[in-house]
Amino acid sequence: MRYIFLLIITLYFSLLGVMAQPSLSLIPLPAEIKRGTGSFTLKSDTKIVLKTDSAAVKKACDFFLELVNPSTGLNIGYASSSTLPIVVELDSKISHPEGYQLKVTPKDISIIAQTPTGVFYAFQTLRQLLPPVIESRTVVNRTWQIPAVEINDAPRFPYRGLMLDVARHFFPVGTIRRYIDLMALHKFNYLHLHLTDDQGWRIEIPGYPKLQSISAWRKETMIGHLNDEPRLYDGIPHGGYYTQTELKELVQYAADRHITIVPEIEMPGHVTALLAAYPELACSGSSFEVARDWGIFSNLLCPREDTFIFLERILNEVMNIFPGKYIHIGGDECPKEQWQKSEFCKNLKIQNGLQTDEQLQTWFMRRIAQYIQSRGRQAIGWDEIIEGGDIGDAVIMSWRGEDGGIAAARKGNKVIMTPHRYCYFDYYQWRNRNEEPLAQIGYIPLSMVYMYDPVPKELNDDQKPCILGAQGNLWTEYIADERQIEYMAYPRACALSEVIWSPAQQKSYNQFLNRLREHSKRFEVLNVNFARHALGGR
Repeated sequence: MRYIFLLIITLYFSLLGVMAQPSLSLIPLPAEIKRGTGSFTLKSDTKIVLKTDSAAVKKACDFFLELVNPSTGLNIGYASSSTLPIVVELDSKISHPEGYQLKVTPKDISIIAQTPTGVFYAFQTLRQLLPPVIESRTVVNRTWQIPAVEINDAPRFPYRGLMLDVARHFFPVGTIRRYIDLMALHKFNYLHLHLTDDQGWRIEIPGYPKLQSISAWRKETMIGHLNDEPRLYDGIPHGGYYTQTELKELVQYAADRHITIVPEIEMPGHVTALLAAYPELACSGSSFEVARDWGIFSNLLCPREDTFIFLERILNEVMNIFPGKYIHIGGDECPKEQWQKSEFCKNLKIQNGLQTDEQLQTWFMRRIAQYIQSRGRQAIGWDEIIEGGDIGDAVIMSWRGEDGGIAAARKGNKVIMTPHRYCYFDYYQWRNRNEEPLAQIGYIPLSMVYMYDPVPKELNDDQKPCILGAQGNLWTEYIADERQIEYMAYPRACALSEVIWSPAQQKSYNQFLNRLREHSKRFEVLNVNFARHALGGR
């Protein structure tokens, strides 16, 4: 009886010790976590001990040191041995290329990964295990403790993306870099840059200088929603473009954070800005103006041979800047009136045995996708591009719901889910729109993003692997600065990061909110303008 009593007392105090430990506010939630006893304390004799000569691994470690040294003032560096080591090594026993094992004890920290990417993600987790003030750029006098823990982690999906529309509003390179920094913190690995649209062309193409001098600028911007009457305009010219040098530097900046940039060049619709500079590429009309309104425009590229030559030259430049696997070619929202009136298009359909305008669009997009494939890359297109038949090996980005993604997966195409009902972060996130900044009409609260599952139940076990992942989209018709970007993206991007990284069976919205409350303190140190609705504020 005495031994049972002692056992109960021991268990009681052990439980108290566990309850006294701070909660782990990790976002996204790792696949496996085991809490230990005690904590590791960063001190001046803490050193990183590298068990590999990989330059990419050292760069991942350097990022961690650049984070912790300004706030701790400890000047942590590298050594062959240490009394308080952070040991980093590569090992093929970690089965997933983005996976890692992180073990923290009071005596040491161990990071094991298959690749430098896994090491980078392990350090992002270690970063979140440290107090939020670790993000400070000036010294904070305190003890820097990391709770003892063992984590085995790997992502659920290979494609974990966010999109930023820089065509509707042009943003400085520094704004995109900050967007990338926040993506890296949450283990996103693809940034989709929407570079061209009716309202602006944002990429330098030296062979076509009018894209810079004409297509990159509009004379003013509409104020208010599309259905407002009368429509109002600000009277202020708006525009700009990124030089190829700037974009190449941005590609490297993202790659250093294990993020690949996916450029998008819209076609055959959303091309009014392009046609303002090169109207000869249209089927009809000789004068176009870079759009100052939002919405869907009837202007289309004419599928003549000179159009394809033009587009291939553009894509060559794009692929020389962006070395990643994927090139996005648009394909959404293409009213066909101009094609229907065009004798050239009518004859082209007859020559190629095409019965409908949807088949003509798929024919157009398949030719572009095949050209991209001939250059060793893979095209991504919005789900409209499969309405007219086989699109080849192009990846389908399903945005008008899930039906397009389901249809594509059943055909064997790879799919990125981004349905507007769950993944459009330009929609309102609070019921009372009068208390919110102007946004795209629609309502997606944080809870709706979190409860989304990218794998439709309609798919069978053979089709489910076609789902590469999901993406959150930030269209910027009503977003003109960095603060508003952050307000609309976060914390909804936090919720999506967990949807596409963490095991589905672990999801709990209430637990996520508890972690988000602590995580929001990190945002405050980073001066992120995040929305506080779900946490009881605005």
